[in-house]
Amino acid sequence: MDSFLDDVKLLAAGEGGLVVEFGATISPTINLCVQTFMRMVSGSKVNGMIEAVPSYCSVVIYFDPFKITRASLTKQIEVILADLQLTKFGNLVRRVVHIPVCYGGVLGPDLEYVAKYTGIMAKQVIKMHTGQPYLVYMLGFTPGFPYLGGLSDLLNVPRQEKPRSRVPVGSVGIGGNQTGFYPIESPGEWWLIGRTPLKAFDPTRSEPFLLAPGDYVQFESIPFEQYFSIRQEVAKGNYQLKVSAEEQEKV
Repeated sequence: MDSFLDDVKLLAAGEGGLVVEFGATISPTINLCVQTFMRMVSGSKVNGMIEAVPSYCSVVIYFDPFKITRASLTKQIEVILADLQLTKFGNLVRRVVHIPVCYGGVLGPDLEYVAKYTGIMAKQVIKMHTGQPYLVYMLGFTPGFPYLGGLSDLLNVPRQEKPRSRVPVGSVGIGGNQTGFYPIESPGEWWLIGRTPLKAFDPTRSEPFLLAPGDYVQFESIPFEQYFSIRQEVAKGNYQLKVSAEEQEKV
């Protein structure tokens, strides 16, 4: 872990932004640094800090330049990074959110294309896609859209050259070496292999976002009929989200 922290860079992002960059490689190890730093900086109550936004390998800190200078903020961030350097990273227990998905058919219109492109039978594509939990590296693109790591290289399918103008809410897709699902109806260029009845983003909930960076997502295949029964439960506010724990080994 120390070798990653030795290479941390602090970069300016406009008049009110400071980027703390932990590297340029997408990996659970670097993202663990990102998530740990996020918790530390969020709990530090830095005067003038507006918010901190994590990504795969970095954190952008937005601040009010009328309340704190860049130089002063940088000094405080360097203190937090020094504390991070001393942090002992042991085994972590992360939240695993189970996401029911109906694969194929009208809800996953591109499943057969993915099967044909990869040379893997559709049933095996589903088995592989549901075969392990995926780390939520970050949220973005649209509110609550999870960027997930861990997709098998065998399921790597280049994104569509011409994006769809409308992708239905809950659509589960594959784009390159990534997978995820759409929180709202939006344009998209991923191949749609299924759909979940759950809402990754709902502004009417006390906590609008279903997922958070550092969570894991476990997709679970469900039949067509169950998709609609769960969707009704979600609409009524009666659905009980299944959450378990996953131990991440020391890195």
